[in-house]
Amino acid sequence: MKSRKPRIALVLGDPAGIGPELVARLLADPAAAQSAELLLIADRAELDHGMAVAGCRTPYVLAKSVKEADFSEGLPVLVDYRGDTGGPFERAVASVKGGRYCLDTLSMALEATRHGLTDAILFAPLNKHSLHQAGMHTSDELHWFVEQLGFDGPVCEFNVLDGLWTSRVTSHIAHREVADQITHEGVTQGIELIHHELLRSGVAHPRIAVCGLNPHNGDNGSFGQEELDIIGPAVEAARSLGLPAEGPFAADTIFLKVQGEQRQYDAVVTMYHDQGQIAMKLMGFWRGITVQGGLPFPILTPAHGTAFDIAGQGVANPGAMLQAFQLTCRMALARRDQEVRHALA
Repeated sequence: MKSRKPRIALVLGDPAGIGPELVARLLADPAAAQSAELLLIADRAELDHGMAVAGCRTPYVLAKSVKEADFSEGLPVLVDYRGDTGGPFERAVASVKGGRYCLDTLSMALEATRHGLTDAILFAPLNKHSLHQAGMHTSDELHWFVEQLGFDGPVCEFNVLDGLWTSRVTSHIAHREVADQITHEGVTQGIELIHHELLRSGVAHPRIAVCGLNPHNGDNGSFGQEELDIIGPAVEAARSLGLPAEGPFAADTIFLKVQGEQRQYDAVVTMYHDQGQIAMKLMGFWRGITVQGGLPFPILTPAHGTAFDIAGQGVANPGAMLQAFQLTCRMALARRDQEVRHALA
């Protein structure tokens, strides 16, 4: 019988950064083993290195393959794997070897989850320069996941902080291109995607705010027409479909309405990368999570980066990693429950 605990594929991220240390601290948290079956896909030496840096060692069980993983002892299981790389990794710098290791271990995690051997994926921070050096030709890991899975549906990177979600209509593009990429379809799709992910994460009745693009929300067309011609009509179209969206709101004030116990919305759809990211990171840099939204199964990571400047010092804050783990577990269980309901229907 399948365990009620979700089974999470756990990847160490870029070995040059703080990822191995963060994973070690996660494993050392007593709540982790109680919450999930953790399948580590990692080079054993890197895992042990992370434990040494973190100053905490957690026992684990070795498995020759994902299919042979045995969780009967209640311990994390490690598939000792590093892909096509060999020799020691460079520390605190982007490298081809580090990027290749990330892509290879993530590929195994994708295959395991695609075939139902794990329920979700949690990975420690990656470095985009390393990934591109190693041959990733997509703009970011989200679109690499799309490519690897052969997925053809809409996707979006979501950021989550203390239960507040943000998405963005445009993401990793130059600012000079943003306005041209804001479309009616893109805004409505952004609302639909975040509504779907909120439901998947357990929010029964999501409340969604939508940002404008221009200063002062365009000030009735004084500083741009996007709010009047595109964003506002898209919000109305979403509402006509039964989606609980409101806006557009001025970007410099909407985040005042989503903080603390008086939070008025569960999510904010922003128009470009930093419009939401700056606010979220100011509110809680070491607690933020990134959800690779729209994909067939949950894939999560801390929202911060590899922190090369403090790698190897044993001072990395595990807050975001722990938060990401907890949300991964909730989303994995929700996915499993949904599959059971569909099977019984």
